[in-house]
Amino acid sequence: MVNHKRRKRLLKLLAEHHTASVPQLVEWLSASPATVRRDISWLAARNLLTRTRGGAANLAQKKRNFALTSETFEHNIQCFAERKRAIARCAAGMCAEGETIVINGGTTTFMMAEFLVDKHLKILTNSFLMAERLLVSSENEIILPGGKVYREQNVILSPFDNDITQHHYAAKMFMSVYGLSLLGLMEADPLLIQAEKRLIGQAEELIVLADSSKFAKKAGLILCGLDRVSTVITDTCASDAAVQLLEQSGVKVITVTPEAMPAQQPPMSFPYGFEFQAQGLFQAEISH
Repeated sequence: MVNHKRRKRLLKLLAEHHTASVPQLVEWLSASPATVRRDISWLAARNLLTRTRGGAANLAQKKRNFALTSETFEHNIQCFAERKRAIARCAAGMCAEGETIVINGGTTTFMMAEFLVDKHLKILTNSFLMAERLLVSSENEIILPGGKVYREQNVILSPFDNDITQHHYAAKMFMSVYGLSLLGLMEADPLLIQAEKRLIGQAEELIVLADSSKFAKKAGLILCGLDRVSTVITDTCASDAAVQLLEQSGVKVITVTPEAMPAQQPPMSFPYGFEFQAQGLFQAEISH
C-alpha cells in the first residue's frame, strides 16, 4: 500500500476506534512496526493525530484543539432527531418560491435541506454541508460567505465585518440556537455570536428552530433579545409555561409533533472536510 493510502486508512481506523496500539495498526494495515511508527510520526507532525505511549489516538479526543467550544455537528444531529426533523419540515414549508432566505449552520436547520429540494430559492448559508447537499439535490441558488471552515461544527465563519453577507438582504432567516430563554437567544461561543449577528442583520423576519430541549440550556452569551424574534418553531414536548412566556413576549410559537426518522438514513459524512486537508497533505508528500 502506498504511503498516502496507508496513512489515510490509518486515520480512518482511529476515527472508528479512537485509539490503537502499534501492534493493532500493524495487523490492520498489513505493515511493519517501523512503517507504522513512521506514519504516526508523520501524521502527528501535521496535527492529524495524537501520539500516545505505544500507539496513536484520534485527534478528536483532544477537545482543546477545536477552535470553537461548541459540541460537534455530528454529535448534535443525533440528539432529538425526531423533534428536529418535524421542526425542519415546518420551517421549509414557510419558504415562498423565489424568495431570498438565510439559514445558519445548525443541525435542525440542516435538516431543512431535505424539504427544500423542490424549491427555487436564493439561500445564503454559512453551513458548508447544507450548501453541498442543496447544490447536488436541488436547483436552489446557494451563496456562501467567505471565511474559515470549522469542520467539527459545520460552519464557515469570517473574521471580517465587511464580508459578502452585507450585500444580501433576505425576507426570512431560519436559525438554530444553543439555548432559548426570556433573555433571548443564547450561544456558547463568541465566534458564532459575531458571525450570526451579521446574518441576523440582513433578514427582515427571524424564525428560530428550537427543539424543546433548548429551553433548558443556559449559556453565557446572548445573541439577541426576543424582541428581534418573530417566530419560534418547537415541538409538542415543550412545556405550556415555556410557550406562554414566549407568546407573552410577542413571539409567535408553532409547535409540531415529532416524527420518526426514515428507516434508511444516509450516513452522516463530511465529504469535503477530511478530504481537503488530508489529501492536500498526502499529495504534497508524494511530490517531494
